[in-house]
Amino acid sequence: MTRRNTRPGTTHNQGGFSLIEVLIALVIMSVGMLGIAGLYVEGMNAGRTSIFRHHAVTLAGDVADRIRANPRAGNAYAGVRGNNNCVLGNVNCDPEQMAANDIDLWKTQADDMLPNGDVTVTYNDDVVPPTYTIAVSWEEAGADGTPTYTIVIPVLGI
Repeated sequence: MTRRNTRPGTTHNQGGFSLIEVLIALVIMSVGMLGIAGLYVEGMNAGRTSIFRHHAVTLAGDVADRIRANPRAGNAYAGVRGNNNCVLGNVNCDPEQMAANDIDLWKTQADDMLPNGDVTVTYNDDVVPPTYTIAVSWEEAGADGTPTYTIVIPVLGI
């Protein structure tokens, strides 16, 4: 004979979870999953922003190197772009033509690497040595204003 640990005359009807408990657990789990999805989106945005900033720094460094390689161009780097085939066309270019060719190359790079990317160069010969201010700007979704990376480099003319 087996004895049960129940009192005589009592019955146990509960065999699992109630519907209310299941619904509450579902709501809690849904809120948690929405939070995880929000964090994922923020992580993706931060990654995209990081890539754009990396491209801007790299592009500004390239512009600075090109200016240092052509120190006699002066104010020509604040001018307009022009594809003069100075690099690949075996053409002997003067400093102004090389500057126009450099502007064309880095404006093309800015268009390729950054959304609505732009590079502006300002020459200041009022100081010794003269300086160039290089500003790389682009548009970024969700950003207030236009993000810009700016550096100032001194260049000694030869």
